[in-house]
Amino acid sequence: MIIDAHVHMFPPEIVNRREKYFSGEPEFKLLYEPPKSKLVPAEELLARMDDEGIDRCVVFAFPWRDMGISRLCNDYIIEQVRKYPDRLLGLACFGFADPREAAAEAERCLAAGLAGVGELAFYIEGFTESVISAFSPVVEVLRAAGNRPLMLHTNEPVGHQYPGKCDVMLRNLDKFLRLYGDVPTIFAHWGGGFPFYHLLKREMEEVVANLYYDTAASPYLYRPQIYKVVGEMIGFEHILLGTDYPLLKAGRYFAEMDQAGITPEQKALICGENTARLFGL
Repeated sequence: MIIDAHVHMFPPEIVNRREKYFSGEPEFKLLYEPPKSKLVPAEELLARMDDEGIDRCVVFAFPWRDMGISRLCNDYIIEQVRKYPDRLLGLACFGFADPREAAAEAERCLAAGLAGVGELAFYIEGFTESVISAFSPVVEVLRAAGNRPLMLHTNEPVGHQYPGKCDVMLRNLDKFLRLYGDVPTIFAHWGGGFPFYHLLKREMEEVVANLYYDTAASPYLYRPQIYKVVGEMIGFEHILLGTDYPLLKAGRYFAEMDQAGITPEQKALICGENTARLFGL
């Protein structure tokens, strides 16, 4: 089974009139004002899945500041997951203008059948200590629902700049895990370099026990060797294929895994077995 664990999907009204949603949403405007930044609805995603032989996708929209728009998108995700239960898994996505409102939205979406929360991102303010504190109500909802997974946007703190690259301090990711790491957590985009710290001799083994990484945007960011190097550092059981579609298609990732020289068994773990286990499929 091939599962893409990181896919953005939007309702048709946003796909067709994105500019209507730029006002008051600087993060959305930052990433999606360029015409080449593609938005896709469910039908287009399903056609791409068929073309690339992808069995299931984990889908979500965007961390909007306006909870009304978040509900619009989450309702669309809920609707499509119900329509295509064997193809789609959904995550609730929202911003943190009001942490209690965010928690209420998480609870509503989980009750409606979504599998977790994510991809939560803080593209402008960065992943600060105040943001970490604001997570508490949402994490309590995930705990109460049986420790449902949570996906966080992370990015590398060095290298070239690009839209959406924010200030993610590794010590704040560590602090987040020490507070909330009992909840299964996915650090998107290879965790911005965090896998290296799995090698620390003290403390880290328990801190990262429930931590996973997805490969989203990897062909734009890293050499193919990252699959083998990170797999050997943290265990191939903790890496999830994530394409960040429609940013990239899966074929680029499959080719780089082959270039990396990992075994067919290791590739199978990354391409679906780990995600199936994480989400209880």
